[in-house]
Amino acid sequence: MADHAMYDAANLRKLPALKGLAPEAMGAFEALDKAALADGAIPRKYKELMALAVALTTQCPYCLEVHREAAKKAGATEQELAETVFVAVALRAGAALTHGTHLLP
Repeated sequence: MADHAMYDAANLRKLPALKGLAPEAMGAFEALDKAALADGAIPRKYKELMALAVALTTQCPYCLEVHREAAKKAGATEQELAETVFVAVALRAGAALTHGTHLLP
């Protein structure tokens, strides 16, 4: 196997090949993704900010790039992006704190 960087934005160009190999599954994912992020009771900008907070928590570099661009396109400001970072920080810290209770008798 060739030596490729595990996380490289260029890998996103391989998505059409993946779709060609599993078109039904990829089509279902694309439909879900589109529906989940569409304007609804929650505006798209807020959904993109939520997606960023999740991506920061899961630490997915592809999601971070895709949803950062989408959030900016949806009108998110730098201040909103910064506050989103700290929502994710608080959740990760809170998870460590509450899981820490399992260490005590």
